[in-house]
Amino acid sequence: MQNKTKSSAQKNSDKTKYIFVVGGVMSGVGKGVAAASIGRVLIGKGFNVSAIKIDPYINVDAGTMNPVEHGEVFVTDDGDETDQDCGNYERFLGRDIHKENYMTTGRVYLNVITRERNLEFGGKCVEVVPHIPLEVIKRIKAAAKKDQADIMIIEIGGTVGEYQNLLFLEAARMMHLDNPNNVLFVMVSYLPIPSKIGEMKTKPTQYAVHSLQAAGIQPDFILARAERPIDGPRSAKLATFCNVQEGDIISAPDVDSIYEIPLNFEKDSLGDKILQKFGLKPRRKDLADWRAMAEKIKNAKQEVKIGIVGKYFGTGDFTLADSYISVIEAIKHAGGAVGVRPVLHWVNAEEVEKQGTKILDQFDGIIVPQGWGSRGAEGKIATIKYCRETKLPYFGLCYGMQMAVIEFARNVLNFKNANSEEVDPKTAYPVIHIMPNQKEYLAKKQYGGTIRLGAWPCKLVAGTHIAKAYGNKTDVSERHRHRYEFNNEYRKQFEAAGMAIGGASPDNQLVEAIEITGHPFFIGTQFHPEYKSRPLEPHPLFVEFIKVCANKK
Repeated sequence: MQNKTKSSAQKNSDKTKYIFVVGGVMSGVGKGVAAASIGRVLIGKGFNVSAIKIDPYINVDAGTMNPVEHGEVFVTDDGDETDQDCGNYERFLGRDIHKENYMTTGRVYLNVITRERNLEFGGKCVEVVPHIPLEVIKRIKAAAKKDQADIMIIEIGGTVGEYQNLLFLEAARMMHLDNPNNVLFVMVSYLPIPSKIGEMKTKPTQYAVHSLQAAGIQPDFILARAERPIDGPRSAKLATFCNVQEGDIISAPDVDSIYEIPLNFEKDSLGDKILQKFGLKPRRKDLADWRAMAEKIKNAKQEVKIGIVGKYFGTGDFTLADSYISVIEAIKHAGGAVGVRPVLHWVNAEEVEKQGTKILDQFDGIIVPQGWGSRGAEGKIATIKYCRETKLPYFGLCYGMQMAVIEFARNVLNFKNANSEEVDPKTAYPVIHIMPNQKEYLAKKQYGGTIRLGAWPCKLVAGTHIAKAYGNKTDVSERHRHRYEFNNEYRKQFEAAGMAIGGASPDNQLVEAIEITGHPFFIGTQFHPEYKSRPLEPHPLFVEFIKVCANKK
């Protein structure tokens, strides 16, 4: 199924190089981090690198996906609800990722069907192939052009052999067919080491490569994900049976910090090998700042125990942290900046409801992150009351700020049963209420992509703790994802009782941040500072939080 829609001149005009990253054997082995790490290595060689995530779900965006099943919803500056790997790209590449850099099966099909309804195909019979792969290719090229990327990395979600990602593999095959010198393929595949056997097994990866070859694609590199580094005999076996040069089998063992992965890749000269296949020469060689950051995170000795009180990490008998990955990484960035090692503990808010707040005694600081709905809300409110009364550093993010407002209303202002309209629509004291423009969306059951999203300006109040943490800035821009907000009808009562407004929208109508005067650190933000934290640029609020926690200890 060749794509013959372009002339040779059109083909040669696209100077961007493309690297497709696909997964083998099983999901969850770090394909997104591997893609981001490749990008970081190539940035160190002096190239402008960006990345795209392809999600094989019918969902139009990640906003309606279950965070326990799919992981965190990462919000971009331009308001797209994306896969968590877009957050990895921003953190590793040090650049903003746009809505053009994220696509799902649903988004691609929706656009093709809409174009068909608008007669944009000129009466042609619109088919799954080639029109869906061509739409994918169009989107990839548009993102590369917007980012002015020398090299664009495209991560295809899922695992090779699954039905869901076949059309995306077909798009990749067609791009390679059009210009084989501009397209490379990297397979990130898992090599298990069964405990009863004690030997690294290559057969699952061999089958994965055969499945990729059946789709018309030959991998140029295999990243050998495993508990331990791959050895010579295993590399030789993969090279023989997967039609890959032995030097292009790259070891990708487990590491203590994901920020070590680019440095590990450089040990096997992955960046130089990629450039050689593309016919490019390094413009420079510099991972010094990245190496220094990774070493600082790795070598920090003083421990700071941080409790994260939430509800999106339980699945059966297992505890997963993917729902809060940006929060986790922001804490690590701050720990590196302060020179301490944060030790994270997961506390289910429902357990606080059952056992009480004594289980919080062990922590040096508490974070209540984003969330929705009523489950676990009372446990979060009890946690916040404990932090306020014991002077334990507290950081509330989005829902965590809203819960702090409710706790203060109940226990300081004596507003009995004060609540959010989200939890109790009939509460006598709706200190958190629905944003006015959201009522219409809910009435029409328009949930997807309708909440307040993306970067919005915030004016900080001079002299507040939050303003000082930002270096006494007066204006900042932060990302949002919420439908409910602070109810301004109660604003004067809160301020009179000791809860200060640390930041608000430029028109002063939306409360963006609150804090409690006289507390070592009690700050809540309606926005999500974790989305903008990067290892080389830690977010100032997380840095201040970790600094206070470390000093308290």
